[in-house]
Amino acid sequence: MIQYAIDKVIRKQHLTEGEMIEVMSGIMEGKATPSQIGGFLTALRMKGETVEEITGSAKVMRDKALRVDIDRTYAIDTCGTGGDQANTFNISTAVAFVAAAAGVAVVKHGNRSVSSKCGSADLLEHLGVNIDLTPDKVQESVEKLNIGFMFAPNFHQAMKYAVAPRRELGVRTIFNILGPLTNPARVQGQVLGVYDEALTEVMAQVLKGLGADRAMVVHGLDGLDELTITTKTKVSELKDGEISTYYVDPRRFHLPLASKEEILGGGPEENARIILSILRGERGAKRNMVLVNAGAAIYVGKQANSLEEGIDKAREVIDMGLALEKLNQFIQLSQGMKQ
Repeated sequence: MIQYAIDKVIRKQHLTEGEMIEVMSGIMEGKATPSQIGGFLTALRMKGETVEEITGSAKVMRDKALRVDIDRTYAIDTCGTGGDQANTFNISTAVAFVAAAAGVAVVKHGNRSVSSKCGSADLLEHLGVNIDLTPDKVQESVEKLNIGFMFAPNFHQAMKYAVAPRRELGVRTIFNILGPLTNPARVQGQVLGVYDEALTEVMAQVLKGLGADRAMVVHGLDGLDELTITTKTKVSELKDGEISTYYVDPRRFHLPLASKEEILGGGPEENARIILSILRGERGAKRNMVLVNAGAAIYVGKQANSLEEGIDKAREVIDMGLALEKLNQFIQLSQGMKQ
């Protein structure tokens, strides 16, 4: 099947969702050689991935993942595709604790570094979090604290066949956009940052096809896979089964424009320092980045009726020390769960 698919994609013909399910199943079951995987990923990237191709791939990855059953009617994830090469601090990780403190159940799905010097797993580990949580421990953590973390390689073991070809290719492939679509807890809501403006509507369509209830797919016009405060952000929002696309200007929420340099991060040690200072109440551009993105998470998490109200709630939980308290509780709980 993969040879047929490579030939079809090279001729710039799209695969159906069913064909993509067959190809991706073969890759995940070790039935394709590294050369075939590399050739297919490259050809697909050059053609451009369709909604059907991404949806089919995501369905296979979800089915092969280690399942996490969350005893909540509604939970969200906050993560991006990575690949924006921006080297910002770990905004979506900070956002997870703010949203959880505001009453949103957050089941974060993360990995080590992709587009920066520090991935969410690197940061959490540096802060003292035990990232090797089993599905039942993730469930317990969400139940007790409104937050859990799933270290992606532990939950997507079928991905092992694609690791070497991806690394050797060294370019973005469909797998960069599949990560955020394949949360093992099957969350119903997502704030999903993408590295390409053209992907916001595509990814919103995919999330709808995968059964998501609410989502904001975002791309900063400065290139960030986050809501940004340096310029406007393109948003494709899924709500009530409909997708609407609009632009968000941070000045509308009394957040002044900042330069990209003001929101840069570093390695795990530097990013841990930045996030702790924000959660301890330090003002400035980095805090404002967390506010606007946490506002989106709180809105998508149904704890606010608008983005503006979400930003106000985010400000409140940070200023009351609740987000910092949530982080400290999570560190303590996760350490107590070591095998």
